[in-house]
Amino acid sequence: MSFQGVYTALVTPFKNGKVDFSSVEKLVEQQLKGGVNQFVVNGTTAESPTLEAEESLEILKVVLGLVKNKGHVIFGSGSNNTKKTIEFSQKAVAAGAQGLLLVVPYYNKPPQQGLYEHFKAIAEAVPAPQLLYNVPGRTITSLEVNTIQRLAEFKNIVGIKEATGNLELATQIQKACPSQFRMLSGDDETCLVMQKNGGHGVISVCSHIMPRKMTEWFSGAVTEKSLQEFKEAQELIKSLYISANPIPVKAAMAMLGVIATDEMRLPLVRLSVEQLKKVETALKLYERFL
Repeated sequence: MSFQGVYTALVTPFKNGKVDFSSVEKLVEQQLKGGVNQFVVNGTTAESPTLEAEESLEILKVVLGLVKNKGHVIFGSGSNNTKKTIEFSQKAVAAGAQGLLLVVPYYNKPPQQGLYEHFKAIAEAVPAPQLLYNVPGRTITSLEVNTIQRLAEFKNIVGIKEATGNLELATQIQKACPSQFRMLSGDDETCLVMQKNGGHGVISVCSHIMPRKMTEWFSGAVTEKSLQEFKEAQELIKSLYISANPIPVKAAMAMLGVIATDEMRLPLVRLSVEQLKKVETALKLYERFL
C-alpha cells in the first residue's frame, strides 16, 4: 500500500472533442521523468463529470500500462449515487486500479449518518483500498471528524484526501483516527505545511507543471529550505486557480507543450486572453520551479 508522497491528479487532454491519448501518454511520461510515479485517474482535475465511463476506464488502462509496476494508480469512482458508485468501483478495480478515491456525495446533501452508510456500503462491497475525499467547496456537504473516525474502523478505508485547506481540521482528524490512517492534502496552497504537521502526502494539481520540485519537497522531512521555496512558489501555485480547476492547469500544460491543446468540455471553457497572460507570466517568472 502506498497512499503517501506525491500523486498527480491527472488532467484529461482533449482534441476535437475526444480524449487525446497521445497527450495522455506524453503527460505521464513527463511526470515519470520528473519523479512522480503515482496518479489519480478520473478525479476532479480529469473533468470526471463530463467523461463517459468507458473513456475514464480506457484512460485508466493506458496509465496503468505506462506506469506498469513502477508506481501507484488510483481511480476516482465516487458519486452521489451509492449503487452506481459501487458498480463503477468494481469495474475500476477489475480494470486494474490499485485504490479508489471516493468523493463526498454532492448535491443531495446527505446528513452525517447518510455519509457513513454510503461509504460503509462501498467498503463492504468493494475490498480494494479506499480514500475518502472531503472537498466541501464542490460538494457543499463536509465529512465531520466523528464520521471520519467511524469510517476509519474499516480496514480498507485507508485514509482521506482533505481538500478544505483547514489545517486545524486535518490535525483533528489525525488525532481521532488510527496512526496508520493516511492524511493526504488536496489543497496545493497548504499541502507542504500539512506535511510538516504530520501529513502523508498530497494529491496535487501543481505537480503537473513542477513534478521534480514537488517530489523533492515531499521526499523526506520538511525542511526550512523547502518551506521557504514553497512560500516563494505560492504565486505560481495560485495562478493555477485563477479559474475553476482544471482550466488554468490545462492552459499551462499546453503552453509548456506537454499536451496538444487546452480544450475543455462544456460547461467548462478555456481561460480568457487576460487570464492566459497571467498564467504565462507566472510560468516565466517562476521558471526555476518547473
